[in-house]
Amino acid sequence: MTDRYQVYFGGDLFNHKDLIGNALLATHIEEVAKGRYQCYLPQSLEQAGATALDIRNNDLKKIVECDVGLFNFDGTELDAGTVVEFLYAKLLDLPCVILRSDFRSSGEKDVGGDDWNLMCSFYPRTEVVQFSAIERFQEAMQQSDSLSDATHRLYTQIATQIIAKLDAVRKVPPLFKGNADRATELYRWALTFPGSGLEILAADDRFIQKILAAKIDKGLV
Repeated sequence: MTDRYQVYFGGDLFNHKDLIGNALLATHIEEVAKGRYQCYLPQSLEQAGATALDIRNNDLKKIVECDVGLFNFDGTELDAGTVVEFLYAKLLDLPCVILRSDFRSSGEKDVGGDDWNLMCSFYPRTEVVQFSAIERFQEAMQQSDSLSDATHRLYTQIATQIIAKLDAVRKVPPLFKGNADRATELYRWALTFPGSGLEILAADDRFIQKILAAKIDKGLV
């Protein structure tokens, strides 16, 4: 049976446009990939009444558990939480795809960088999907008879691009090269340094070994 991969989907989640857009894209990724990728959205993980610490720890724990990452880098300034999540994923050598649909040009392009802060660029096992959202939206509307049809057309197109990059980045050789001992130490450290309760998981070898065994079996570690 084809392996199934858990995708941590990080990005803005502060208004109805973010929330619906994230959910629509996650659904289309799962549908187009025929279940090969299963997206986990922080907006679905977070519970009403949870403390800020609970939210942070749950999100970091889910990044550790996931196989690949998808991070939305829209905006003239990147969302701070998404940046932290992305760098935490890179600490774990998680294969990642960066998505940017914002047509506004910013960042460090004048010195050979991307449309965002250069400190978030140049990491291994990272692919980029970038396009102008307004151009794609207008094209989809011109080719469709309704907003519903245009939405499906637009998100299917975006999902197809992302899936191609997820497939590609998964095949990049991992930094650990299958060394379970090195990976175990790094995962233990990744669960230790944030403190504030997350370190409890670092002492649970069964938690770490179960995650790593699955990732090694898929060739991700």
